Amino acid sequence: MFWYNRHNRMKRIAIQGIEGSFHDIAAHRFFEGEQVELVCCDTFEEMFARLKAEKDLLGLMAIENTIAGSLLHNYELLRESGMTIVGEHKLRIKHSIMCLPDEDWKDITEVNSHPVALMQCRQFLSRHPEFKKVETVDTAGAAADISRERRHGHAAICHRDAADIYGMKVLQEGIETNKHNFTRFLVLAQPEKAQAIRSTRHIDKASLVFTLPHEEGSLSAILSVLSFYKLNLTKIQSLPIIGQEWQYMFYIDLSFNDEKRYRQALNAITPLTRELKQLGIYEDGKQSI
Repeated sequence: MFWYNRHNRMKRIAIQGIEGSFHDIAAHRFFEGEQVELVCCDTFEEMFARLKAEKDLLGLMAIENTIAGSLLHNYELLRESGMTIVGEHKLRIKHSIMCLPDEDWKDITEVNSHPVALMQCRQFLSRHPEFKKVETVDTAGAAADISRERRHGHAAICHRDAADIYGMKVLQEGIETNKHNFTRFLVLAQPEKAQAIRSTRHIDKASLVFTLPHEEGSLSAILSVLSFYKLNLTKIQSLPIIGQEWQYMFYIDLSFNDEKRYRQALNAITPLTRELKQLGIYEDGKQSI
């Protein structure tokens, strides 16, 4: 369990999206049993601006999906923001189709949702060729718009919880094609606030970003050191450095059983890099549905 201060004040969490979105669901799963107030933002850029402006605000941001892959732009936003990772959560992505309460299957002519959600429900939608598929900027936002504007004949694809929030009727749950679809979310904070909200029970994961000399074998030297210290490389993501052709930044996630050994490895690889930054050290996130 994460704690914010000894008075257990309400957590204010900035997310991209609205109530009922997967970011909302992940925030409540991560801070389960605690009071959460959402600060809803239209974009991730807006979310980071709010985090910089409000010292006590936390952030929760999707960083990768087991099907769609990494959200590359979010890596850049994180590195440039100065925020630190204090936790993570892995949420099973389950989609439901819902409509206005007084309608049913026979009334539906159009389905609205985020393009990724539509793609993830491709098998289900292929069985309903009569539905017109229309992309929206947000899954829960599709449900909110249909409810607010009383759009008859429209259905939304989003998380089942959005139905309760926006007064919609669930026609079918679990319509996603792949039942092993998870999104990983990072919990972010101002560096000076990190220790107060980081789990004190079991730190066993770290995220780093670094650049390397443009020399043969430079990456393999880093990997050899990590292997020597028995750290498990759980992810590596490269992004090109703008303006420096064929040179890259490397984002890596490491898991470990001994934090002291991790610190030793960090000291050992630092001279081998041009620039190295620890993006966060935290507890390996749980999975939930």
